[in-house]
Amino acid sequence: MQPFIPLFRNPHLATAAGNFWTRKLDEIRFPVRARFFQTEPDVQILVHSQQPEGSPKAELILVHGLEGSSQAGYARSLTQAALEQGYAVHRFNMRSCGGTEAVCGRTLYHSGQTSDVLAVARQLVLEGGRPVYLAGFSLGGNVVLKLGGELGDNARDVIAGICAVSTPIDLAACVRMLKKPSNYIYADRFVRRLKERIRLKERLTPGSFELADLDQVKTVYDFDHLFTAKSFGFGTADNYYATQSANQFLERIRVPCLMIHAKDDPLIPAEVYDHAAFSRNSWIKLLTVEHGGHLGFIARGKPRFWLDGVILAWVEQNIARGAD
Repeated sequence: MQPFIPLFRNPHLATAAGNFWTRKLDEIRFPVRARFFQTEPDVQILVHSQQPEGSPKAELILVHGLEGSSQAGYARSLTQAALEQGYAVHRFNMRSCGGTEAVCGRTLYHSGQTSDVLAVARQLVLEGGRPVYLAGFSLGGNVVLKLGGELGDNARDVIAGICAVSTPIDLAACVRMLKKPSNYIYADRFVRRLKERIRLKERLTPGSFELADLDQVKTVYDFDHLFTAKSFGFGTADNYYATQSANQFLERIRVPCLMIHAKDDPLIPAEVYDHAAFSRNSWIKLLTVEHGGHLGFIARGKPRFWLDGVILAWVEQNIARGAD
């Protein structure tokens, strides 16, 4: 594996660079197919699929983070690299993301909502019979890790491997981290976008939410307590975090799993990665670097997007082991 030499050692600069750096995706060479998967009677999930030239080696499902979409920069650059190396790629949009508010009924998405990803993975297995790998980023990482743990030994029927990047495996601890003054810009951006989503959903499906409650939302915790927890029957934000955090599912993962984390991630307390599963569960490999921020990992030299090469090298190794 190529060592990571960061372009930025400041975690906030690294995070911003990862978010705003231009990523190219050749949609002429690799045409995009917009697919809608029916996962519940009134829920459709939008997936942007692209095929490589020739028969795919495997299928990659990419799951974005909080208030992201299939257009996230990290998803675009990984897609380009994966297509060039012969993989089919499916950029997954969580419920109501990627402009799908009108086709997801009255529901939102949440950090532990695994059923939609599982439905898409199962359909891809039925269609192609090729190995399916999941790659989740930030909140999406929590989703794919939790799914792996939920499935346990049965995961092998659907999922060949899981990769999770910059993952808030302890939701409560990470939400507390967002309250730090140094994280105000991130927290404010998340809250504004979450509020906008509620207003849009209420216009499309009147009566779904109590818009008056938005006045009480000042933090992500407030939003989860007043909207996420109520919408999904968790009761409180604290119960939502306690039941949906991936940390309690790590010990049950039984497929190859790569977790990538920067020790200076400004949104994730370093101590949440002091978890017994990393020493006790041999299926999991934890790769940490000193610098990289949250979903940053912009390298000083080329290749600029270090993360893409690491993920694809890991997938290649797993495919090779399967062929032995």
